[in-house]
Amino acid sequence: MMLHVPDVLSPDQVRAMRTALDATNWIDGRQTVGDQGAQVKRNRQLPEQSQVGRELGAAVLAALARNALFFSAALPLRFVPPLFNRYEGGEHYGVHVDGAVRALPGSAQQLRTDLSCTLFLCEPEDYEGGELEVIDTYGSHEVKLPAGDLILYPASSLHRVHPVTSGTRVCSFFWLQSMVRNDQQRGMLFELDQNIQKLRSRVAECEETVALTGHYHNLLRLWSEV
Repeated sequence: MMLHVPDVLSPDQVRAMRTALDATNWIDGRQTVGDQGAQVKRNRQLPEQSQVGRELGAAVLAALARNALFFSAALPLRFVPPLFNRYEGGEHYGVHVDGAVRALPGSAQQLRTDLSCTLFLCEPEDYEGGELEVIDTYGSHEVKLPAGDLILYPASSLHRVHPVTSGTRVCSFFWLQSMVRNDQQRGMLFELDQNIQKLRSRVAECEETVALTGHYHNLLRLWSEV
């Protein structure tokens, strides 16, 4: 399941982040991937140990904690701290798949990457090219969202970032482990939850919404790995 999550960050939050990011130093993005990724990756990133990156990443996670749509779709258990990348002057990232497991910085804990997230920090008209293309069993999907919006998609998908031919593309990207490993089960829970919310807003709480909510939580109890 791919999902567009709008307005994760406000325009003021985006401007503040861009001001901080534009004033810091970037490194070659190939320093943070394995051999396969390094062959097709041409961009720049903030170092994983960057203090600016850590502070901005914490702000991203705080915003997501307040976002009901994101929580309903992702059912997050734990996150890899958000990273930040920058593309310009023809930089790109060829077709690749994200690693299945990542170490959490500063600990011995490992995280299974169920979902990938890209949070856009620039407007689509600020740059040419730079589309995120996600390739799955249903075909190819190109994404280029407004600043402050996020795309959520399975980390198992092949994907790439097209060359940025003019302007600058700046994003935050990160991974999460969901409480529900299976993408189909997670999608069914999301659809059920969204329809419960719509029904509740239309008819208020009633016997049917209580029963459906019970089914939702029993399925989550059955499928979750918490």
